[in-house]
Amino acid sequence: MALTRLLVTAAATALLTVGSFAADPQPYSISMRDTGNGQVDGALRDASLLVSLRSATPAPPFALIDRARGDHDRFQTVLDGYGYYKARVAITIAGRDIEDKSLPDILEKIPQGQSVQVEVSVDKGPQYHLRKITIEGAVPADVRKALGVKQGDPAIAVNVLAGQAGLLTALQEHGYAFATVDTPSAFADDTADAIDVVYKVDEGQKFVIGPISFKGLKRVNEDFARETLSIHPGQLYQPSAIEQARLKLVGLGVFSGVTVRALRDQAKDGAVPLQFDVEERPRHTVALSGAYSTDLGVSLSAAWSHRNLLGNAEQLNLSASAIGLGGTATAGLGYNVTAQFIKPRFLGQDQEFESDLGAIKQHLDAYSQTAESFTVLLRCRFSTLWTGTGAAVVTHDRVSQEGVDRTYELMSLPFTGVYDSTGLKDPLADPTKGGRATIAITPALALGRRSLAFAILQASGSMYFDLSGDGRSVLGTRALLASIQGAGTFDLPPDQRLYAGGSDTVRGFRYQSIGPQFADGRPTGASSIDAVSLEFRQRLWSDYGFAAFVDAGQASTNSIPFNGSVAVGAGVGARYYTSIGAVRVDVAMPVTREKNGDAFEIYVSIGQAF
Repeated sequence: MALTRLLVTAAATALLTVGSFAADPQPYSISMRDTGNGQVDGALRDASLLVSLRSATPAPPFALIDRARGDHDRFQTVLDGYGYYKARVAITIAGRDIEDKSLPDILEKIPQGQSVQVEVSVDKGPQYHLRKITIEGAVPADVRKALGVKQGDPAIAVNVLAGQAGLLTALQEHGYAFATVDTPSAFADDTADAIDVVYKVDEGQKFVIGPISFKGLKRVNEDFARETLSIHPGQLYQPSAIEQARLKLVGLGVFSGVTVRALRDQAKDGAVPLQFDVEERPRHTVALSGAYSTDLGVSLSAAWSHRNLLGNAEQLNLSASAIGLGGTATAGLGYNVTAQFIKPRFLGQDQEFESDLGAIKQHLDAYSQTAESFTVLLRCRFSTLWTGTGAAVVTHDRVSQEGVDRTYELMSLPFTGVYDSTGLKDPLADPTKGGRATIAITPALALGRRSLAFAILQASGSMYFDLSGDGRSVLGTRALLASIQGAGTFDLPPDQRLYAGGSDTVRGFRYQSIGPQFADGRPTGASSIDAVSLEFRQRLWSDYGFAAFVDAGQASTNSIPFNGSVAVGAGVGARYYTSIGAVRVDVAMPVTREKNGDAFEIYVSIGQAF
């Protein structure tokens, strides 16, 4: 048996041939009998134009027959790919075989608009198995394990081809930089229903990494770029290590593109040089953004960034926002101004230093605040999944609540651990699988009317489930637990207390409105909160989508979560997907109503709620 008989379906595709539309379209229904193998049944349906075009592209009688004949060949290709080389496919239209010469005349005589039945039946026959697998060439024993197929396995084409890729990858990971593995040859024994496969390998010479050079550097210091790499000359040539080094450069944020080339023509003495081709991003960016919600009103922001301040990928980010314009949970216009400096590779390869200056003024139902803060922070990446931060924050805080004005000097030491298994390299992309979790412990000292030491404990997380397999139908969940230890609710500065309600916790409720309240209905703040969310996201076409969600949460003066009255909100939303994130418009209503609560809330912003 020729090689094509085994492997042709590994990436089989078909071209649609549309017949003449001179005749009226012939409606039809299709019935495909199960073969007993769910994977094969699914592959047959995916390959069928009779199935995929039945409603989308009507066909006149002659075109319908052509479509069925094309499906016959496609079905046979799919079955060959699964090792069923003796399979038989039968397709009938209106009870007649598609090769019946009288079929066109029969279809022409069917009254216009009357549907005909198309039936597909498959006799799979025996499934061929792999009898003998031969690797020709000097291949290390541990590389042979990467083949992935073994004697007795079903002769499935994609698995046989995957063995070729597995061998090549394993050889390269062992330093054989320019190894080759030919497309496997396959030979069938139809009497034994067996396939023999031969892989021809030329491992070539073993290499280490030679001199490393850069092309395209302009403002980024070459010494810094070189030190960022996680590889060095003399190290065993391994594509995975080289790719990790490339990602290190990408992660600096100063390059719009990074590619790496092995300079084979310059290889000598067992060492192959590498060249990193980079394209630097513009040094400066300006961004304007805005958001609206019925509770917090309009916020307008402007930001300016320098991506490479001193030549070593240092960032300087300046931003200013006008907040609290026209919201039901606000009492006046405020501002939020920040200046941020970030230095990568600070005292270590995977460490980042950050310093922030901030000033905020806001007038909320719960309190009014004017504060200035200074933060220094060290962020460490422990693995691809875990990141940790430690910070020191000093805040000068002036807060007014219920007509009482107080000034505090706050000092805190937040420690945070972050887990992220979503696999996203683009922070603007929507997660479709995996999860995120954050655990934070913040010891704090408040100096004011009297000294007060306390600690804020918080854990939050989200999980994402790809229901459709292609990221278009996603179920997202979110949970939050927080507690303050060491002080009673009314001993704490009002802005350090916990609040629930709003986009970050329970949509449908006014910001900070869930939980204990003063006699005038204004929020007092809490010592513990908990909240959960469930959201279904469905993408429509390429740029549009919708969401449906339900949130629930509670807040209490008890420092232990799960106390207080549970508030539930639910709603729907529209999504428009852009290159800078999804434009989100959500409408949510309270399921459990509170006194003086709003009938609904609207949220408009860029990015998903979580």
